[in-house]
Amino acid sequence: MTHSNKVKLTSLSSKGGCGCKIGPADLAEVMRSLPKQAANPNLLVGLDTSDDAGVYQLTDELALVQTLDFFTPIVDDPYDFGQVAAANALSDIYAMGGKPLTALNIVAFPISVLDKEVLADILRGAGDKLKEAGATLVGGHSIDDKEPKFGLAVTGLVHPDKVRANSGAVPGDCLILTKPIGVGISTTAIKNNFLTEEEITRVTKVMTTLNKTAAEIMEPFAVHACTDVTGFGLLGHASEMAKGSNAGIQIYQKQVPLLNRVRELAEKGAIPGGTKNNFAHLEGSVTFSETIDQIDQYILCDAVTSGGLLISVSGDQAEELLESMIKAGVEASIIGEVTSIHPGHIIVE
Repeated sequence: MTHSNKVKLTSLSSKGGCGCKIGPADLAEVMRSLPKQAANPNLLVGLDTSDDAGVYQLTDELALVQTLDFFTPIVDDPYDFGQVAAANALSDIYAMGGKPLTALNIVAFPISVLDKEVLADILRGAGDKLKEAGATLVGGHSIDDKEPKFGLAVTGLVHPDKVRANSGAVPGDCLILTKPIGVGISTTAIKNNFLTEEEITRVTKVMTTLNKTAAEIMEPFAVHACTDVTGFGLLGHASEMAKGSNAGIQIYQKQVPLLNRVRELAEKGAIPGGTKNNFAHLEGSVTFSETIDQIDQYILCDAVTSGGLLISVSGDQAEELLESMIKAGVEASIIGEVTSIHPGHIIVE
């Protein structure tokens, strides 16, 4: 964490992190109006299944993984904001089974309003996180803007046979989640001064943790599908997996790991607009048990920034994968399973 605390970054934007994404319903409407692209046999993963990144095959042994992510401040500390934004962008590469190679900075910054040191700290945070990932910064682009925004375009590599799409889940698989949820609610609470310094440090650590270790550990296992949990929330990304895989998904609510005090904060009103949009969009795609009240339903739809991987792994390998991750310090939990019941639908118990 930097010692530069001259500005409360979250006060400069109405929404923060992945919560400032265009809502899933509006985005789907826009995407439907786009003309169909001509088929390209080298495009292994494109727009069709709302996946985390595009994958383009170069040779029999090599494919490019490409993604782009940027957003408004999610934490107040500039250095931490840079780290979170970088970890979030890199996550899409890990979710596809790839290894990040290069990155480009994307900067929008009110250069005449904020001290240049703030921008330098943001870039330094991102640079340190790229170094941790083993990726190289090769350039970027900046504009002068009233509202600060930062992110990365990242290119990675993957073997064409080892791509982990979000659309291959198989009935009998178990679902493993590698980070706790509740980030959107917790960061909204930061803006409202509801969190202690210790709690801010905890949620920041979750967001700045790379999914690198989890991705490396899952590589030799029978992982049929993978996605990272970000702006559309746990249930939003699980829904994309269910629909893309033409399979049902069952989530066990009590097994889903949460950040500290998330329910209490939600009851206080710290529920971001993006979370409510996610919940509304999933109407008809999710069936909740009668024992799960409105607050817990919102929590499961919470708009996450730099969340964990949601991994669909063969049921007979799930415990071994989970044990390996926990041993390596990954906050992983088995939270559900893939079924043949109600394909494309989620049941939460």
